Amino acid sequence: MTSADWTGLYGLLEPFLRQGSWWLLAAPLIGFLGRSNGSSPGTKTMRPEARVHALEHELERLRMVIRKTASMNATLSYDRVLEMVLDVSASAIANGSPEDRRLVCALLLVAGDQLEVESARGLTSTDLRVRLPGVNGAVERALAAGGLVEIEDPARDPELQRFVGLHACRSGVCLPLVVGLEVYGLLLFAHPDPAFFSPERIELLESIAQQALVALQNAKLYHELQEEKEHLTEAQEEARKKLARDLHDGPTQSVGAIAMRVNFARRLMERDPKSAADELYHIEELARRTTKEILQMLFTLRPLVLESEGLVSALQHLAGKMDDTHGQQVLVEAEPGAVDDLEVGKQGVLFYIAEEAVTNARKHARAAHIWVRLKRSTDTLTLEIQDDGAGFDVAAVSANYDQRGSLGMINLHERAELLNGLLRIDSAPGRGTRVVATVPLTSEAADRLHRPGFKG
Repeated sequence: MTSADWTGLYGLLEPFLRQGSWWLLAAPLIGFLGRSNGSSPGTKTMRPEARVHALEHELERLRMVIRKTASMNATLSYDRVLEMVLDVSASAIANGSPEDRRLVCALLLVAGDQLEVESARGLTSTDLRVRLPGVNGAVERALAAGGLVEIEDPARDPELQRFVGLHACRSGVCLPLVVGLEVYGLLLFAHPDPAFFSPERIELLESIAQQALVALQNAKLYHELQEEKEHLTEAQEEARKKLARDLHDGPTQSVGAIAMRVNFARRLMERDPKSAADELYHIEELARRTTKEILQMLFTLRPLVLESEGLVSALQHLAGKMDDTHGQQVLVEAEPGAVDDLEVGKQGVLFYIAEEAVTNARKHARAAHIWVRLKRSTDTLTLEIQDDGAGFDVAAVSANYDQRGSLGMINLHERAELLNGLLRIDSAPGRGTRVVATVPLTSEAADRLHRPGFKG
């Protein structure tokens, strides 16, 4: 190799050198250099020209793998990453022989409590519909160990034997895609040659799997960010619609009524001054009530007391305004110090959950009383809104909720998710409604909260 070749190789590896991960893809080339320098019996008899040609071929293959890996890491399309993972892996372990075409590979991702095929090479159309429970054989061992597991005979594996495309394979590897406690899925490679997966190929597949995991994480985070932006846009649109409805049903109607009654009072003054005075008194009361409604709307849009005095004071102000404006009795019960160390932003999310639930109870439940409770355990905070109103069938309402004009219940759940929490609604006709938002205060509590079967 010439100095220009080595300079070109360094130029390709430089981004990986800066990231501290250059060795992941350089290791196979180093192994090849060792073999080409005589450490392998097959290379000792090669003519110098042939060894140089083979080394240049290996260098070109490394260039191609690095380009594909860089492209995979650069894309933010989750679906595109899923397709590129297998292309990069297959290209990395190929050596240009006909045996390369016999490689079978698949990317399986977690879907609920099973693994399903997201992309594959060499599997049948029936295989693409196979779901693995991941509780037996090589798949279970790989997920449990969090590391690569070699498979001597995939066709005899208790779970992998369900893939028809693996029946002719005599060797394979499973590489789990795991970060901390989160399991994304696994990469599966198999080949009819029992000796196909050499130590160098296994090392390279492990390196590609680590790069693929980073790319999947980045793409997933970007996808979730885009979804969150859409949710925020929908929430803002729903807030505007709600404000328009409230203005139309409340202050707008009241201002119109005031205008008509002022005109009526003006005419009364000419022929019945006493009746006119009584009418002006009623107009004054209507104007005061309208002012209270507007102040109530301004308070819920931006409760300044929340920023200055905290969540408990904001809830107490909300209760006072509900009583003053609508005659609705709201009782606030908060454990001392329940939210003292909670960030203002999180307190704001909890306030809007409470305000939405209280407003729903006032409008729809016809409740005599509404209770707002704050409770704290060691590592969780619970916000509970309960009423003694009419109640409703939660399952029936949820079944056709997407056809309704309001997104109140969806907003409640999404706001709880912003805090990594869970929200539950318990209700039945004639038995009132209970809304419970459970918010974790530590990462351990968040993990426990989202385990299957948790009941807050």
